[in-house]
Amino acid sequence: MLLHSLLPRRTLFSIGYFPTKTDTARCRSSRKSEMAPPPILSLALPSETGRVLSIQSHTVQGYVGNKSAVFPLQLLGYDVDPINSVQFSNHTGYPTFKGQVLNGQQLWDLIEGLEANDLLYYTHLLTGYIGSVSFLNTIMEVVDKLRSVNPDLTYVCDPVMGDEGKLYVPEDLVSVYREKVVPVASMLTPNQFEAELLTKLRIGSETDGREACNILHAAGPSKVMITSINIDGNLLFIGSHQKDKEHPPEQFKIVIPKIPAYFTGTGDLMTALLLGWSNKYPDNLDKAAELAVSSLQALLQRTVNDYKSAGFDSESSSLEIRLIQSQDDIRNPKLTFKAHKYT
Repeated sequence: MLLHSLLPRRTLFSIGYFPTKTDTARCRSSRKSEMAPPPILSLALPSETGRVLSIQSHTVQGYVGNKSAVFPLQLLGYDVDPINSVQFSNHTGYPTFKGQVLNGQQLWDLIEGLEANDLLYYTHLLTGYIGSVSFLNTIMEVVDKLRSVNPDLTYVCDPVMGDEGKLYVPEDLVSVYREKVVPVASMLTPNQFEAELLTKLRIGSETDGREACNILHAAGPSKVMITSINIDGNLLFIGSHQKDKEHPPEQFKIVIPKIPAYFTGTGDLMTALLLGWSNKYPDNLDKAAELAVSSLQALLQRTVNDYKSAGFDSESSSLEIRLIQSQDDIRNPKLTFKAHKYT
């Protein structure tokens, strides 16, 4: 019988070799290197809905950009990976704000990091506010990179440029959106002013709105939704889906009531909801729009009611949306708005 088999375990090293801390660390490292890394479950067991890369702004307080888009998409069953194009303390409507702005190279560094670990498979890319030409050009490189991994990638673009005749991005971004972004987008969600910038067509009627959709279809995207058009005091949503180039697009409108208040983050939320529901109803864009509009309007009404309950005049300033409190309206909206198809 060997001597060491009879010795108490604590005395073994008294007659033999003492392992050092380096040896112990090396042993642990060796064991780790032999273990296969765990799978990325959003890739190995993907959700039935999809995996979204969302490149938008971010605020610490309040709900705009990614803060307004990520949570609703998650509620609708999507895995969402956000990249924050800016990170501010609060939205820019406050008297002051502080924070950081991501540049194009920093965005590309993040994409390269994902690629190095085989994490670049996405079903959807969602983009919102972009503040510079260089960053928008990098977005175009991101689109190419993602489609090299998944040729069926759906690119949903909210071409945030301005509203009500006022441009709030550098003017040279407009041509980049028109010439580079629109041709590669799968779905566009401009407001009236942005649709006019992209098409060079003044929209003064429903017919103009439909024609603007046709112009955008001809440039690239199969789905176009002008999320708000003000015509003779009436607020309209006009949607258009061109399923193939041989047939005219299916077009519809939804009449939206005006709420006497100004909100932040609603455009970002609307585009996220349209992405979420249009993917669930890929051949029924009017149904997707009905659900998205119904969700948003319920949330806005709750926001106004809550501000009134707090004793605040909802018409006196921009309002932060009640996103968390409205999650049931996002997940299971009551269909209160109907689409009317054009014939």
